[in-house]
Amino acid sequence: MSSLTDPIADLLTRIRNASRAAKVDIRVPYSRIKADIVRILQDEGYIASYELDTTGVVPHLKIKNKIVNNAPVIAGLKRVSRPGLRRYVGATEVPRVLGGMGISILSTPKGLLTGRQARKQNVGGELLAFVW
Repeated sequence: MSSLTDPIADLLTRIRNASRAAKVDIRVPYSRIKADIVRILQDEGYIASYELDTTGVVPHLKIKNKIVNNAPVIAGLKRVSRPGLRRYVGATEVPRVLGGMGISILSTPKGLLTGRQARKQNVGGELLAFVW
């Protein structure tokens, strides 16, 4: 098994590709930050469900993509901060995605939060991704 330079980008790419291909089931290698990102996507209604599969040698996340009216709910995903260029924002600089129609995901001292939650708790952090 090869190691990835950017596992978050890998997760987002797998979800993006599955959404475009209208696939319902997605399997990704488990890590705590990936599980937190997927939890946020479920809480915000972008995916149907997820579960941790520990039956194999390497644990995996099994994600159920949400499809409504034969179209995936996720229209787009974008990785913002990456290993070559980190992007940090303050509590007052957290961007809105599509005028509030999408979400931004931040890694803050209080854990992974959406942009809305970060503004409410008045914390900033690393801007990981945009989802719409």
